[in-house]
Amino acid sequence: MAKSSSLNIRVVEGRALPAKDVSGSSDPYCLVKVDDEVVARTATVWRSLSPFWGEEYTVHLPLDFHHLAFYVLDEDTVGHDDIIGKISLSRDAIVADPRGIDSWINLSRVDPDAEVQGEVRLAVQVQEDVRGRRLRCHVLQARDLAPRDISGTSDPFARVFWGSQSVETSTIKKTRFPYWDEVLELQETPGAPAPLRVELWDWDMVGKNDFLGMVEFSPQALRQKPPDGWFRLLPFPGAQEDAGGSLGALRLKVRLTEDRILPSPYYQPLMRLLVESVLRPSEEDVTSPLAILEELTLGDCRQDLATKLVKLFLGQGLAVPFLDYLTRREMARTADPNTLFRSNSLASKSMEQFMKLVGMRYLHEVLKPVISRVFEEKKYMELDPCKMDLGRARRISFKGTASEEQVRETSLGLLTGYLGPIVDAIVGSVGRCPPTMRLVFKQLHQGVGEYFPQAEHQDVRYLAISGFLFLRFFAPAVLTPKLFDVWDQHADPQTSRSLLLLAKAVQSIGNLGQQLGQGKELWMAPLHPFLLQSISRVRDFLDQLVDVEEGEEAGGSSRALVSPSATVREGYLLKRKEEPAGLATRFAFKKRYFWLSGESLSYSKSTEGQVVTRDGSGPLHTTYLQCKNLNDLNQWLSALRKASAPNQDKLSACHPGAFRSARWTCCLQTERSAPGCSRTHSAVTLGDWSDPLDPDAEMQTVYRQLLLGRDQLRMKVLEEPNVDATPEAGMGKGSCPAVGAQQRAAAAHLLEVLSDLDRAHEEFQLQEQGRSTLSHSRVP
Repeated sequence: MAKSSSLNIRVVEGRALPAKDVSGSSDPYCLVKVDDEVVARTATVWRSLSPFWGEEYTVHLPLDFHHLAFYVLDEDTVGHDDIIGKISLSRDAIVADPRGIDSWINLSRVDPDAEVQGEVRLAVQVQEDVRGRRLRCHVLQARDLAPRDISGTSDPFARVFWGSQSVETSTIKKTRFPYWDEVLELQETPGAPAPLRVELWDWDMVGKNDFLGMVEFSPQALRQKPPDGWFRLLPFPGAQEDAGGSLGALRLKVRLTEDRILPSPYYQPLMRLLVESVLRPSEEDVTSPLAILEELTLGDCRQDLATKLVKLFLGQGLAVPFLDYLTRREMARTADPNTLFRSNSLASKSMEQFMKLVGMRYLHEVLKPVISRVFEEKKYMELDPCKMDLGRARRISFKGTASEEQVRETSLGLLTGYLGPIVDAIVGSVGRCPPTMRLVFKQLHQGVGEYFPQAEHQDVRYLAISGFLFLRFFAPAVLTPKLFDVWDQHADPQTSRSLLLLAKAVQSIGNLGQQLGQGKELWMAPLHPFLLQSISRVRDFLDQLVDVEEGEEAGGSSRALVSPSATVREGYLLKRKEEPAGLATRFAFKKRYFWLSGESLSYSKSTEGQVVTRDGSGPLHTTYLQCKNLNDLNQWLSALRKASAPNQDKLSACHPGAFRSARWTCCLQTERSAPGCSRTHSAVTLGDWSDPLDPDAEMQTVYRQLLLGRDQLRMKVLEEPNVDATPEAGMGKGSCPAVGAQQRAAAAHLLEVLSDLDRAHEEFQLQEQGRSTLSHSRVP
């Protein structure tokens, strides 16, 4: 039975941040760290003291992680970025509420003595002789220490305390991976048993030494099991200082999910029930697993569940019937077709997540060229007279300040200049739309036509599709391209306003012009002729989109983390082969386009050039790869970890430096073949929309959600059938009791499946406890 642990993190926004620039503003971004390892970096929000990021991360973790930290920094073009503040959350604080954390949290000051990282390797023995007890502390090495010097390294030494005595190791210059291999001996002094404390410091010639971290062991630990191994460095004890809001605050959403995943066969009965409820739905479906899940979930939980369900049915090749089942359930409950799919129901959320999982590449192909132009050209556009800044628009006219009419006309020309290519790209994208998406829209088109066949509701068939495709897919991506990976930075205030105007126009086109001229935004009227002209083209596009032949869906469940032939990540990197002597100049790095799959890492000079790969023969060599920024680095590292997960031969340690001048620059070892000095971080990976399917983990989530409705299911089983039902209730005479009995039987069957999974979890847990007890009993 596998164990899994993941953090769902959303960095929402900040408020009241201090100004760090001479302009009276800041350019804030966030670093997210797990146990002092940077796992994510938000994009920078330019010129804002109340930034909105809205960035979400799913971080897959080792089970023994300790804390999560958020650092807010101000990006500077010249010099080092300024640290504004931090928020540190312990694992206990995150799990205290099963719903997680969703609140504003004040930033705290960053104390250098509390910013420690890395580990130290010790082997301790307590011996007795005629003079009394003696402690031998073998200080072997340390790794991943914090850089304290301007060179990006440190000059570490260790100081060992036991009782009233202390002794120090030698100082190793210019390294974050020191090797001491020194044995320090201390004699016990009279008095109560004392703890052992090992402190690491960075030696400075001028000024005081800098603290690097410490570990401490109680007298009981020294007596029962003397330390021997790697130990995580800790800061000096002390509470985190809340700045009282003077440094601002962040709104964060954090939820930890920890679970045990059973082997695949245990989930098959529940999977069969899910599939059966979709392929053979009953007339009064109130006790199927999907019906229960729909009643139980709300908010963020519903969105997470929708993602899991979509992945499950994609893996089974049944995404089309699954979404057809959910959308028809909602149609049956909807009296007014004008409100169809307007709420955040399970059907709506599932369609949203389905489009992201299946159609993200399609979205990028359609929108990225125009969105790139908007960011690069930075044109001023405004139609709302209340928001027009005639001073900013001065560049429009070289004869002085532009009038409102001039700004409006120029803005209208610019907006239509961007909207035209967007509409052209969308209506011309039928052939690029994934076939599975087209099949889903075809089923939706047919279902709406069956439920609302009246002549006055003919537009509803189009609105149902455009409501998803335009209002929940294209328009949000235009508004916030960073959140859809269309652009790698957040927009500045002016570009953000331009994107908002474009998103409103795309939304109006998606509404097929039904609300044009209504509401408070009458200043959008100059765009109406263009929008009305585009609507007829969009109708033709939707007709072509649903004109697709039925066929088999791509899918099929797989336990592999990454399909070997699938491209996990691609993009430009700078590469350089290792050179025996001398430092590499920046001209030694060459720009190449890389493809990473589960089988290989290959590259070429361009996206369409000849691919260069290694065939595995010949001597091994080291290649250095450079990313454009920290966020790009984290994403490539995460992709490499996913791709190499099935590789049983990957190294557990590595050298983060280079072998130069007959020694490693990281740990100063002189043997080229010396074991790596830094631990290979293979446990932390970032979740992504392109992640492959993991049906067992997804089924475990569904099982946990269904457990919340167990009492509701039991009530269904205990209910008496409705024997007083009349034929007018919806079916033939005497059929209602039969339907009630069928639903009760279905509920009883689902309860039985859940009980079987309960027993399986209990059995595996008892087996683990038995192995753990046996392991401890063998320790002398």
